[in-house]
Amino acid sequence: MATAQVKVNPEDLKQFAVGGERIPMPGILVIFGASGDLTKRKLLPALFHLEQSGLLPPNSAIVGVARRPLGDEFAADMRAGIVEFGSVAKDDPKLDGFVKRIHYYGLQFDDAAGYAGLKVELDRIATEGNIGANRHFYLATAPEYFAPIVENLGAQGMAQPAQGVVGVAIEKPFGHDLESAKELNAKVNAVFHEDQVFRIDHYLGKETVQNILVFRFANGIFEPIWNRNFIDHVQITAAETLGVEGRGPFYEKAGALRDVVQNHMMELLSFVTMEPPSSFGAQAIRREKVKAYRAIPTIPIKNAVRGQYGPGIVGGEHVIGYRDEVRVDPNSGTETFAAVRLELENWRWAGVPFYLRAGKRLKKRATEISIQFKQPPLLIFNQMAEQGPCSEIHPNLLTIRIQPDEGISLRFGAKVPSAPSMAVCPVHMDFDYSEAFGKSSANGYERLLLDAMLGDQTLFAHRDGVEVTWGLYTPILEAWAAKEPEVFPNYFAGSWGPECADHLLERDNHKWRNELGGK
Repeated sequence: MATAQVKVNPEDLKQFAVGGERIPMPGILVIFGASGDLTKRKLLPALFHLEQSGLLPPNSAIVGVARRPLGDEFAADMRAGIVEFGSVAKDDPKLDGFVKRIHYYGLQFDDAAGYAGLKVELDRIATEGNIGANRHFYLATAPEYFAPIVENLGAQGMAQPAQGVVGVAIEKPFGHDLESAKELNAKVNAVFHEDQVFRIDHYLGKETVQNILVFRFANGIFEPIWNRNFIDHVQITAAETLGVEGRGPFYEKAGALRDVVQNHMMELLSFVTMEPPSSFGAQAIRREKVKAYRAIPTIPIKNAVRGQYGPGIVGGEHVIGYRDEVRVDPNSGTETFAAVRLELENWRWAGVPFYLRAGKRLKKRATEISIQFKQPPLLIFNQMAEQGPCSEIHPNLLTIRIQPDEGISLRFGAKVPSAPSMAVCPVHMDFDYSEAFGKSSANGYERLLLDAMLGDQTLFAHRDGVEVTWGLYTPILEAWAAKEPEVFPNYFAGSWGPECADHLLERDNHKWRNELGGK
């Protein structure tokens, strides 16, 4: 299958060199749960990349908060993480000055008295660094600590101070069902106004996800055909080759539907299906996303399937099954694979099926959106084609690759040169981010952290969207909890998941696209 590359003119990029037009005001970023891997591997490298780009004010500070008494070793450990996970040189000229602005404060998250000491410490750092009253709180803790942290910040007057701008960013999972999500929203909004809350979904930090809106609404050739009249169906896949990686207790409580489908995949779905916003402001975009969610009727239980991986071969290596993983129940009924079929009941999408699947220990690591267009009404070339690889006309396919090889490809038919008959073969026109713009060390959190500090909520989930999506998936979770799976495990590690996922599409005469990551 031939592939034509899409080129980018370097001269067109010069005007977009990073400037200082989006530098937040000086403030203190307080990271709760700072001793965890997320801070070392993602957050601090992302913040230093912003520093390298001149997008952090020099009189700002970072304060890690965790339960362990780490002291000065915290800054040294964060420096090592920046170098290792941020692709940063050890002798980077900006690194020493950045590390000097990293502080640590030990605190038990449910210790109300400890927050008074935290407030005093933040005021001290602000005074000595001439920073001011702006505060940004980042909750990277286990979910059970979200509400206590928020309530204690409010009790100490740190959520609504007399001066300064304050925001709180909260990592997923935001609740584990509809009732818990509503309860957490109520507790958070009792302390912080909704315009202060930034619910993190790291998928929205990925350039290709953000580019979906540009692709749709900045290109006149696609929007006219982005509807039920031309699109046959849409597949969204989030496939991982990894297992639970030692996170057995967390995954036993979560499962694939909670961990990936309800949040990451629904965000991708909203970008594909939303109506054109009145502007690219946060409120306009989030309004259209919620409208798309609300257009989804109740998902019948027959349109949701689950799976769990058993032993198999991944990347040429034998791996154990989920029930044999560390700290996992040997009789666990937790799903490591979930797939759903849903529709949107609105004018644009009525009758178009959307298939979502997510799983661990699958054949290949890839996250992508595949949009298959309808066939022409009269396939005259099928009558003329010879037997062989080009004996069937393939439908046009638009593929948006989210990870690991970010890009967009379009499949269309072309005549085979010098063929004795009118042989038509599929070819791909491919746009690759790394080839067009160069490799990037960014991990996606750069954009999210910067936007949160700037108060821009465009790429963050609104409470209404969180509750609507939980409302769609809570009945499925309850039905699954009420009936243990009859056959688990039901797919080999290194496969594309259980057979029941294939049957989900076969009812519509469709098949999963398993050439993931292909160009």
